[in-house]
Amino acid sequence: MQRHHRAILDVLGVGVWAGASIGHAFAATNDPADATAPVPQLIYQSPFTDYRVLGEDKKIPWQDANGTVGKIGGWRAYAREAAAAIKAREAASAMTTPATVEAVKSKPAASPQPPAIPTPTPAQPHKGGG
Repeated sequence: MQRHHRAILDVLGVGVWAGASIGHAFAATNDPADATAPVPQLIYQSPFTDYRVLGEDKKIPWQDANGTVGKIGGWRAYAREAAAAIKAREAASAMTTPATVEAVKSKPAASPQPPAIPTPTPAQPHKGGG
């Protein structure tokens, strides 16, 4: 039993000694109060480094643009596209946890019910104190 404790103390002692020597070496070279302490060189990278310029938009007369919108179904077509994208995003986020996936697999699809609207309670008149 004593051998076991001695081995643990030896390991802990080596860890403390290594940590102290690393901490001492780091603190000695990077003292924040020392104005002459070496610091790593600052490297700046512009956020526009990887920017890609988009091509010029093709200019078309407004009558042609309106005709194209009319052919595809008008503003309702754009609304359907937006609604489909929102539903797809919601469905994808709902399926992120295994518990959700299992719950959906085990439950039959139900038609959505509107939320229950609470019935307001009449206000209590002031009974006054006499």
